[in-house]
Amino acid sequence: MKKIIFFAIVFCCLFINKEASAQKVYKVDYESRADVKVYVVDYESRADLVVYKADYESRASGNKGIWYFVDYESRADVKVYFVDYESRADLKVYYADYESRAGWKNSSKKSLME
Repeated sequence: MKKIIFFAIVFCCLFINKEASAQKVYKVDYESRADVKVYVVDYESRADLVVYKADYESRASGNKGIWYFVDYESRADVKVYFVDYESRADLKVYYADYESRAGWKNSSKKSLME
């Protein structure tokens, strides 16, 4: 019985931690410092990820395209560098005006932001 309770607690902690991790993003100045190279597209249909920029850190949740830009690199979950050419990007994003529009269009690239 103790083993079942132990594994249940461990599983819940891992699951909660994964879902609770905010998508805190830091924009780096040099490509070599980035985890992901990002290109901003003009049309939602061309994006891998539709991003909504949250005003508050508490609004960013999981890997769902709701980003909160932090002021310090040490506080970020992911460091991004914005490239000038689409061909240089790992990930293409489109900025949405509404939180409800955020999400993955190309789920094969989801691991880039984890």
